[in-house]
Amino acid sequence: MIKAIFYKEWIKTRWMIVVSFLIASGFLFYLLLNLFRVIDLKGAVHIWDVMIQRDALFVDLFKYVPLFIGVILGITQYTPEMYHKCLKLTLHLPVSSTRIVMAMLGFGYTILLFLFGSCMMILYLGLSSILPLELTRHILLTASVWCLAGLAGYVLTAWITLEPTWKRRILNGIACFFLIRIFFLESAGEAYNHFLPTLIFFILCSSSFIFLSVSRFKEGKQD
Repeated sequence: MIKAIFYKEWIKTRWMIVVSFLIASGFLFYLLLNLFRVIDLKGAVHIWDVMIQRDALFVDLFKYVPLFIGVILGITQYTPEMYHKCLKLTLHLPVSSTRIVMAMLGFGYTILLFLFGSCMMILYLGLSSILPLELTRHILLTASVWCLAGLAGYVLTAWITLEPTWKRRILNGIACFFLIRIFFLESAGEAYNHFLPTLIFFILCSSSFIFLSVSRFKEGKQD
């Protein structure tokens, strides 16, 4: 039954996943090509000096891409459940609603980890060919916070989408805006290093919000 749920989620999101991968990877290749062009013009030493002296990352434009992907996946995966009233049917499957919701979340997390892991690999392969290991690590650790923001954006979007009443959706949306802001309060490189475990714990705790929305849906809450 869980495999069937995974297949259903794949059918709903497969094109979004492919497009997201193409957009994210294309974006990174574009940024890396620009970096290679600057190196050809001014040399690698100039890039190293700018990174060290000015804390430049050269991939800042990628900052909000993971968040965008997470939000779009949440909308693509959960909006049909509410719009086509499929959630009620899904929750009546011969499996506990908790396992069903966890399977849906697990699918989303798996897809995002694959997408973001691919992005980090592209960055690593591109940067390690022109930068010392320390500078490559600096950029990757900074970008990891952006990927965590994408995971948070996904689960919080699911929380909003599965909420059965518009009034509560608006309140949830306002709360989510400030929660997401936590991931972008500091722009300096590796500013969140000591908080990475806390951010991961926050994302895992945020997953419980979805069960609140599903519980309200099962109780028949309406506008």
